Amino acid sequence: MNARNSPALPFASGHIGRVEKTPTHQSAMNETQNQPADPLRASSGKYLTFFLGKEAYAIPVLKVREIIRMIDITPVPKMPEHIKGVVNLRGKVISIIDLRIRFHLSKADTTERTCIVVVEVQTPAKDRILMGLIVDAVEEVLNIGKDDIEPTPDFGTRFSTEYILGMAKSKGTVKTLLDIDQIISAELAEVVGT
Repeated sequence: MNARNSPALPFASGHIGRVEKTPTHQSAMNETQNQPADPLRASSGKYLTFFLGKEAYAIPVLKVREIIRMIDITPVPKMPEHIKGVVNLRGKVISIIDLRIRFHLSKADTTERTCIVVVEVQTPAKDRILMGLIVDAVEEVLNIGKDDIEPTPDFGTRFSTEYILGMAKSKGTVKTLLDIDQIISAELAEVVGT
């Protein structure tokens, strides 16, 4: 089964499938990229929230292209364990990363809620690429205000927090806001180095 036949996934706030680029969408992306550096690194706006185990994470909706059900992934030899392989997404071959393994979380069985979040990211060379992220479950699209975002806690010099934009407070819980461009840039550097 390829992604062309994969239906869009419903979740808590409704139904999400392909996220189309519109002039407004592109203008919002350009605005975000041209903003001055903020000590919080995260800006207010809409975020797609998802689970890895019991922990909630979020990425900016502007990075999400679509969400598809799990499909057969073609393995690629000599890749790190968390790079599961590639899929054919409507004629375009994209790499698939298992975020659970990338974040050193315990392995989990695939369920009916396990899915692939297809994101468009910018590489250090300023190229835009599509990549798929395997997550345990998509939760919702959440509008997060600036007052609900806290800076990334200091975990000490031993731990890198470059992948974290900030921590969002929502409905009595905390969601980790991920810098997906940083995660993918690290992936590209790791693959080139192997």
